[in-house]
Amino acid sequence: MNSRPAAFHSKPEILATWTARVFAAAGCGKDEAETIGRSLIQSNLYGHDSHGIGLVPMYLESLRNGNARAGQSVRIVTDHGAMLSLDGQRGFGQVIARQAMALAVERATKFGCAVVGLHNAHHIARIGEWAEQCAHSGLTSVHFVNVLSPPMVAPWGGIEARLVTNPFCVGVPHDPHPYVLDYATSAIAVGKAKVALARGEQVVPGALIDANGNPTTDPQTLFEEVHGALLPFAQHKGYALAVMCELLGGMLSGGSVLSDGARPNTINNMLSLVFAGDRLCDPARQREQVSALERWVKSSRRRDPAQPILFPGEPERQSETKRRREGIPIAVATADALLAEGARVGIADNPFADARAA
Repeated sequence: MNSRPAAFHSKPEILATWTARVFAAAGCGKDEAETIGRSLIQSNLYGHDSHGIGLVPMYLESLRNGNARAGQSVRIVTDHGAMLSLDGQRGFGQVIARQAMALAVERATKFGCAVVGLHNAHHIARIGEWAEQCAHSGLTSVHFVNVLSPPMVAPWGGIEARLVTNPFCVGVPHDPHPYVLDYATSAIAVGKAKVALARGEQVVPGALIDANGNPTTDPQTLFEEVHGALLPFAQHKGYALAVMCELLGGMLSGGSVLSDGARPNTINNMLSLVFAGDRLCDPARQREQVSALERWVKSSRRRDPAQPILFPGEPERQSETKRRREGIPIAVATADALLAEGARVGIADNPFADARAA
């Protein structure tokens, strides 16, 4: 009889430390490794397991095959003051995107606004992290992102994948935490399909079609040799936004759009518009307007009295509170893959040894 649990609940601090050790052993500098670890585990804490520690095997494979490069920094390609073009040099996105947004914050603080194109960065993960970085400096931001990797999303009206999940993100400063909209333009992210597969679960109806264009909820369909495709969210609306992310995030960032040519795997390009909202609207009035909108929206009668109406960014904070208390759930299949990758770089420690079974 198999007594293994379906998942573990692990302490975030232990997972972050282990992840940093793995990346350091794989060739990253100490600060770089710790930055990657903190970023991945924060995604888990916020409930976005698709962008969390489960990405470690993919990242290490990218490092081995040259799609990701350790020890890189952004390179300024063109500098027009409030407008910058940056080359990420295939560095780890957790480091590269943070450097890019630091430059955006510096220029937007000086000029009132900044337009920053970042291209050729390895996976920049949860885009909301970069909106939060801007918001913590009092700046509003809008981000358009494309992904250079095998296509996984069908265009509206098509059954063959031609796009990827192309995230769109907006961040607005607020206290005690920013309001952040951050989502893929597909019905679900590829990573969420991977998480469902690892947990032996189905995906939500309406998110996926098989290779013949038939609706399915089986995430395995997306990873077969002749694979199906994710669908855009909101039908033609999500598809149109994905195209705009491809054009603005891919083309105007100085990067490339998806086409039938050869492409590196899991390279992100991002166009970020960052600006000081207090130069458009008095800060006191901003706070007043935000509070008025939140009160008005949340005064609606609820479809389910037990489920509160939340503003963008609130679900993540609720998840963080719960997961810091209960631990981060990690599927056993994911834990096995992580331990194998750790052993491959000489890390024998098991971060799940003392984890609570789910």
